[in-house]
Amino acid sequence: MRLARPSLALAAALAAVLLSANPAAAATGPIPNSMASMGDSITRGFNACGWYVDCTARSFSTGSYTSVNSQYRRILAKNSAISGRNYNDAKSGAKAADMPGQANTVAGRNVDYVTILIGANDACTGSESSMTSVASFRTSIDTALGTLKTRLPNARVALISIPDVKRLWEVGKGSSSARSAWSLFGICQSLLANPTSTAQADVDRRDRVRQRVIDFNAQLAQACAAYGANCDFDDNAVFNYPFALSQVSTWDYFHPNTAGQTVLAQISYAAGHNW
Repeated sequence: MRLARPSLALAAALAAVLLSANPAAAATGPIPNSMASMGDSITRGFNACGWYVDCTARSFSTGSYTSVNSQYRRILAKNSAISGRNYNDAKSGAKAADMPGQANTVAGRNVDYVTILIGANDACTGSESSMTSVASFRTSIDTALGTLKTRLPNARVALISIPDVKRLWEVGKGSSSARSAWSLFGICQSLLANPTSTAQADVDRRDRVRQRVIDFNAQLAQACAAYGANCDFDDNAVFNYPFALSQVSTWDYFHPNTAGQTVLAQISYAAGHNW
């Protein structure tokens, strides 16, 4: 009997250690009354509804299109106060270096919730040598998050992992239409140049571009952890999703189409804050 109390104490101590080593998912918080999105053409819904145009209504984050069922619409179903207070401050072509500026814009809106999906354009460049360095990427993210934390201290932030761009090559390399679009429009040549080549130099190049995305995502996770309780990283949920060619726009075979935006909404919302 005298062993019971020390054993309970030991168990409690062990549980505390395990909990601290494995943080729980984002805690339930107040349902947002307003939200804004930061990022690039993916968040703008580029090519999801028309030829080389932004389709913000179909954005996975702040869009209003019914079938996409964006994060905004999912929150709206729980809190009508957010109606009409969904701001898309992403910009097509943006890179991590543009996030501090977008953060200033978002901070001026005084929103309760911010989504950030950025980094595809930092890896998908004209050549491997022009990819953004990991250090520069992290500096830009830290600066942007610092602005949000200072000016919107109570807002929740969702950092969403960059999709696995090599998956795009895997599902599209066998399509002559995809290969033609990639070449004609010079899309993500750091990865998609010579798409049918099996030469070791091309194999290695594709792997290095993918690794850069993995490294960027690792920095997003670390930056979010440093931000504190109000920031949630999706634990690579978007990166790990095996998207199909049918979820990509047939105008450029790069950006998510309506089906792709729908999947992004579902995955990013489920992996994010527990409202």
